[in-house]
Amino acid sequence: MRVYLDNAATTPLDPEVMKEMYRVMESQFGNPSSIHAHGREARALIEKARRTVANLLHTSPAEIFFTSGGTEADNMAIRSGISGYGLKHAITTRLEHHAVVHTLEALEKAGIIKLSFVNVDQNGSLDYEHLEQLLKDNERSFVSLMHANNELGTLNDIERIGELCEQYNAIYHCDTVQTVGHYRHDLSKLKVHFMVCAAHKLHGPKGVGFLYINHKVKIDPMIYGGAQERNMRGGTENVYGIAGLAKALEMAYTEMDEHQEKIQGLKTYMMESLKAQIPGIHFNGETDPEKSLYTVLNVSFPEMDMADMLLFNLDIAGISASGGSACSSGTNIGSHVLNAIGANPDRPAVRFSFSKYNTKEEVDYTVGKIREICLVNA
Repeated sequence: MRVYLDNAATTPLDPEVMKEMYRVMESQFGNPSSIHAHGREARALIEKARRTVANLLHTSPAEIFFTSGGTEADNMAIRSGISGYGLKHAITTRLEHHAVVHTLEALEKAGIIKLSFVNVDQNGSLDYEHLEQLLKDNERSFVSLMHANNELGTLNDIERIGELCEQYNAIYHCDTVQTVGHYRHDLSKLKVHFMVCAAHKLHGPKGVGFLYINHKVKIDPMIYGGAQERNMRGGTENVYGIAGLAKALEMAYTEMDEHQEKIQGLKTYMMESLKAQIPGIHFNGETDPEKSLYTVLNVSFPEMDMADMLLFNLDIAGISASGGSACSSGTNIGSHVLNAIGANPDRPAVRFSFSKYNTKEEVDYTVGKIREICLVNA
């Protein structure tokens, strides 16, 4: 059996999304910046996709800008947001995706900003009182705090963060790559200035995403070129990718409640099975469904011989998952997230992440193989 449990890295392309993309590739190949009929057809398709995304998020199409994915969208929000407002201070955590942390650290190294980190607890949950103190102590800040951690699954209260940012006149960027298409976001109410999406996290294609920019925000582009994306992002648009993104998001919203129930059930089932069969198992990050992303489970295994071979052995068994330990064998470089929450470096950690295509049979197979590996290496 082959089992794919690395959906937080990327999800399989939905067949219906593939059909939509193929239809566009086959019949709407014009450059959307061209004024002839072929170009106008491609332009109309992009604007239809933009309206679809905007309607699902309860915002205006004028606030949706298509990008090459989440990393570009994060970089654009951070770099253009900070430079556009001349901000000198930024707030984040040590748990953010590298697209965020590395960008902010580069700006600090260049002397553009001073960077502050919000305290987190052993589950990766924010210290909101510390966040408020940092906002109080600085005249105006750029705040970049994600919705759900991609390694732990721990959720942040983005409504509360938005309220604090408004209270202290801060600019709020939220990395929502792991949650767009998995939770409903109402941008008519959420007090966020920037929000991002990568289509491949929700059964759409790789190489396409979007950045939401609140209409009150005025920034310069990060990529210059033609007048694409209303002069905000130069470069010929990925037409069939954009069509696939819109189709994937539309399907995600239609099926969201059903899939959330199913996937949360699989996550809970795997937790219970692991605890029943492998002594000493525990989990990194929040596991309460109200506080944790239902697609992600980070498992902390007991100390074992050849811990660094755990993922390799899973791969041999046909199981794809993602690893990370606070300190990898022979090096001090490991998961920055597990380091930040003080995870035990002697316990190997594996992230299993689920999608609508996973089954209980796959979970049973995976837990059985894990048990075999743990017994051999005990």
